[in-house]
Amino acid sequence: MGEGSGKKKHIILVHGACHGAWSWHKVTTLLRSAGYQVTAPDLAASGVDERRFQDLRTFTDYTQPLLEVVASLPPGERVVLVGHSLGGMNIALAMDRFPEKIAAAVFVAAFMPDSVNSPSYVIDKLKQEKTMSYWIDTQFGSVVGDKERGPTSMLFGPKFLSKLYRLSPPEDITLAMTLARPSSFFLEDLVSVPPFSESGYGSVEKVYVVCAQDEGISEGFQRWMVENNPVKVVKEIEDADHMAMFSTPKQLFQCICDVVDASA
Repeated sequence: MGEGSGKKKHIILVHGACHGAWSWHKVTTLLRSAGYQVTAPDLAASGVDERRFQDLRTFTDYTQPLLEVVASLPPGERVVLVGHSLGGMNIALAMDRFPEKIAAAVFVAAFMPDSVNSPSYVIDKLKQEKTMSYWIDTQFGSVVGDKERGPTSMLFGPKFLSKLYRLSPPEDITLAMTLARPSSFFLEDLVSVPPFSESGYGSVEKVYVVCAQDEGISEGFQRWMVENNPVKVVKEIEDADHMAMFSTPKQLFQCICDVVDASA
C-alpha cells in the first residue's frame, strides 16, 4: 500500500449491498490507467470474501475489511474514499474512525448519514417511503444463531436488479445476477448506534454524485440527503441509473478524478 505514497493518489472504492469489488471493475481499470492507486475491497461476506452472511452480527463486522485497509495505510498517507449505495454508510464509519487518513469522501447515489441522528436515520426514511412493491422480488429473511437473532438479510432478485441496472449494458446485469450475495441494511444494529461524530465523520470533506436516472435511490431522495447534511460539492450524472459504474463509467471516473485532483 505504501507504493507511490505522495506520488500516486490513492482511491478506495466501496461497493453497495449484495455486490462486491467486482462492481467497480470498469472504473478501477479507468483510474489505474490514469495513474491512480486503487483499492477495491470486498466487504465481509461479499464478493469473494470467505465469510458467510450468517457470520455477521453488526454493521462493523460487515465493514471490517474496509476498516482494516484504512487502518493499514502508512503514516501521513491520506486517501479518497468512494462509497456507492449502502457503501456510503461503510465509508462514513471509516471517516468517523480515521478522519486524519481521509482527504475527501465521495458518495455515489449513496446513503449519506448526518451527525445528528443515529446512522439508521436515512435508511429508515427511505424504507418508510417505499411500499413492499418497491422491493419487487428482493428476498428478506433472518438468521437465528445459537444465542441471538442476527441481522435481517436481503438478496436482490432479478427484477429488482433490472430496476437498478435499467440503463446499464445487459451483460452487466447478467454479471450481477451471477455474483450477487445476501446482504443487509443492519438496521437492528445501526438504530442503536450513536450518531457519527462532528469531529470525526463531520470533519471530512464530502462530495455527492447524484445519479439522475436512479430508480433505486431516487434523485429526489439523493438531494434530500444533501439538504439534510450539506456537502462541499454536488455533481450530477444526467444519464446514470443507480449503477453509475456500469451505465456511465467514464462520467463517474471523471467525477472521481476531479475530486481526487482537488483534494490535498
